Amino acid sequence: MTFQGIPWTLYEDENTRFWVHYGTVILGFVLAIITAVAQWKNPAPYGKHENKDVNWGPMIPQRLGHILSDATPGVLLFLLVFFLYGESRHYTNYVFLSLFLCHYLQRGIIHPLIMNYRNSKVPIGITLGGFVPNCIYHFINADFVGSAVFNNNYFYDPRFIIGILLFISGFIINRWSDWKLKSLRSTKGEDQNLKYGCTGYYIPYGGLFELVSCPNYFGELVEWLGWTIATWSLAGLVWGLFSAATFVPRSQHNHKWYKQQFELYPRNRKALIPYIF
Repeated sequence: MTFQGIPWTLYEDENTRFWVHYGTVILGFVLAIITAVAQWKNPAPYGKHENKDVNWGPMIPQRLGHILSDATPGVLLFLLVFFLYGESRHYTNYVFLSLFLCHYLQRGIIHPLIMNYRNSKVPIGITLGGFVPNCIYHFINADFVGSAVFNNNYFYDPRFIIGILLFISGFIINRWSDWKLKSLRSTKGEDQNLKYGCTGYYIPYGGLFELVSCPNYFGELVEWLGWTIATWSLAGLVWGLFSAATFVPRSQHNHKWYKQQFELYPRNRKALIPYIF
């Protein structure tokens, strides 16, 4: 197996669509930088870092908020752009479509419907804070995977194989970690989880939780790293960078929060990447 340069062609003869695509990619890079700086300074105000002193607008059901911010761009918008805006219909395009939908059907619909949220309501401003960037990045990626013409033998390319394996591995890690966090909601009363922490939160144990505080973020980051490698595109890269701009500072804030709240929180754990960060 050998690399063959750029394994696809895209908008070679359509200047307008070329500039729409790469102009949006540039916007995505800028937004990723802004997000990284903003979230290193202050964590996004939801979950453990909720700030009740700031008015983020009317409250809506938590489940609805997650469906709107994740499923609407990740499923509905992605499908519309892929089928109505994109023009390439080969097996590789459908593989990428299936991977993306697999993630967001789980993340945007199944997960919010089965999750036991501590707060049943969320400010609409928090929902919009996820909805708007998701629309931008998901448009970029749906545009790419719906329009790029991949080489006929790309299924055998190391980038495709490695990227798909990383995506599937990250998906499994992310799903297991979310399941583990969900299961903690039913462990109220266990002394090891409540004795040294604030009421309502628990120290997770087992699997990658023995190494990092946020294996759910680690798993999703691995997913999008795999997506970036498999698509071998700026569209995938800019989405991976935005994901990192969110997960890296968020995991660090969560890690510090756990150590502050739990006196005997395991000191050998890292925030996001085992043994490194």
